[in-house]
Amino acid sequence: MIITKQKDFFKILEYLKGRNNIYLFGCDSCAEQCETGGDKEVKAMAYLLKNEGKKITGFSIPAETCYSMLVKKYFREDKDMIENADAFLVLACGAGVKAVADAVGDGKPVFPALDSLYLANVTRYGHFFEGCSLCGDCVLGETGGICPHTQCPKGLLNGPCGGMVNGKCEVNMENDCAWIVIYRRLKAQGRLGILKRIAPPKDYSNSVKPRTVVVESRMKNK
Repeated sequence: MIITKQKDFFKILEYLKGRNNIYLFGCDSCAEQCETGGDKEVKAMAYLLKNEGKKITGFSIPAETCYSMLVKKYFREDKDMIENADAFLVLACGAGVKAVADAVGDGKPVFPALDSLYLANVTRYGHFFEGCSLCGDCVLGETGGICPHTQCPKGLLNGPCGGMVNGKCEVNMENDCAWIVIYRRLKAQGRLGILKRIAPPKDYSNSVKPRTVVVESRMKNK
């Protein structure tokens, strides 16, 4: 899931300067779990904006605001309230902001209320851990499911650096060195031989942006 945090409210007000009729979008997926864009947070934002003299023309909380077709559905259903807005504020990740902006088109501005931080694993509700950098060149099969590109602050692909101390990372001594964790897991799995291979340099061409992926439906082949 995408981890987000709310922008400074004064930054949001700066975005909305001169815009008085605001429509809000939340997200009932990642932002809801982060407590940055669910029903409670959208209503709290509406309250704050009303206190600043803004009129809230309406709000929607799609199941996934990054799903463009779903966002467009809300645009059809809330057509009148959306047409009365002169700006949109989105309490979702950057992908959600883009989905709303694409649905709005060129005529009206769309602003983010949140900052997108990283892709995370959920350890339990409200506790998140960054485990993937979406690099486009996954090596988890060789590293026991632990991403050195993400969990190592230096992104090292061939073992720990000289700054590792007692299994801890010199960048943050509270964190285990990613490569020590990888070593222990591969040892437990009887796969230490993998570490004798020299990993090639990271192929950053796999993460050239923007990227588009089209998944062909399996039903077409039946």
